[in-house]
Amino acid sequence: MCGRYSLFTDDDNREILRILQEVSERRPNAAVKTGEVFPTNTAPILKLEQGIIRPDAAVWGFPNFARKGVIINARSETAAEKKLFRESLFSRRCIVPSTGFFEWSQDKAHQKYRFYLPESDILYMAGLYSVYNQEERFVILTTEGNASIRDIHHRMPVVISPDHLRYWLGEPNAALQILSGSFPMLEREPA
Repeated sequence: MCGRYSLFTDDDNREILRILQEVSERRPNAAVKTGEVFPTNTAPILKLEQGIIRPDAAVWGFPNFARKGVIINARSETAAEKKLFRESLFSRRCIVPSTGFFEWSQDKAHQKYRFYLPESDILYMAGLYSVYNQEERFVILTTEGNASIRDIHHRMPVVISPDHLRYWLGEPNAALQILSGSFPMLEREPA
């Protein structure tokens, strides 16, 4: 499960700064969260619009109609079967740009770790978006954790390589293949 992620705005992270600048131009009144992003924060997402990948702003979490709160993650293995996610999986996929995500150890220490891609300033996570009460909202797709995270948590976000952004956003069959693929090994640091 991905319950928080990072969106650090270091001066040398040109891609994150570019995304934030485009969101600011497009949605000047959006209070986009950077640093540590929490559920219900407004954050940047990438969408395919008229064949072009464009940054936008959305709120993290679909409304949870069964109880209070929001649904922040969708299991990639069952998203196509769930009414809440099915339509978005086939027609409203997005990318959630980040610099990593956080998980906590399950032992007594409950150590917080930030997971990130080695030798990369950005980690793209697969997402779905929809509109509720005229507000765009997104969830992050998760999958079975690989060896780089499994000792901390059994789930991880679906990580999309920069080469596959357009496939994820624009081609439903390619998107389904991405979900059934393997995902990169991550590094971690205590947070």
